[in-house]
Amino acid sequence: MTRVETAVTRFREGCNCSQAILSTYAEPFGLPRPQANRLACGFGGGMRQADICGAVTGAMMVLGWVFGPEACPGQPAKDETYRKVEAFAVQFVAARGSLQCRELLGCDIITPEGLAKARAGKLFTTTCPDLVQQAAEILEDMLKGKLPAEEA
Repeated sequence: MTRVETAVTRFREGCNCSQAILSTYAEPFGLPRPQANRLACGFGGGMRQADICGAVTGAMMVLGWVFGPEACPGQPAKDETYRKVEAFAVQFVAARGSLQCRELLGCDIITPEGLAKARAGKLFTTTCPDLVQQAAEILEDMLKGKLPAEEA
């Protein structure tokens, strides 16, 4: 199974969007899956505000984990991380049209009406896995040369 498939599978098995991305991509860099799941938990559903998509925030956390500085100020590494985060955002928006959960889903899942609409439309089992996959594909490309080779 590829890392992209692993992220989507983890989402389908109950991880939120942010957990699925962070646990899949930070683990090869030394962040154990249980800690990644704990760290990313509050970022699902657009930080529970239908704001920035959790798959996006998970990917941005991975970029920070991989490229960010270990100490502050750490400016060169911070600058590189910011460039990577911005590039990720540009690619995700180009592919999906927005970073906002409510825009990506076409409803505001923090309202009872919006949540009902998302559930009725099965968005959590159709649209959200696609968003996790999109984030994973972009991240996979951005981490080329840094990630260990996948097993066949």
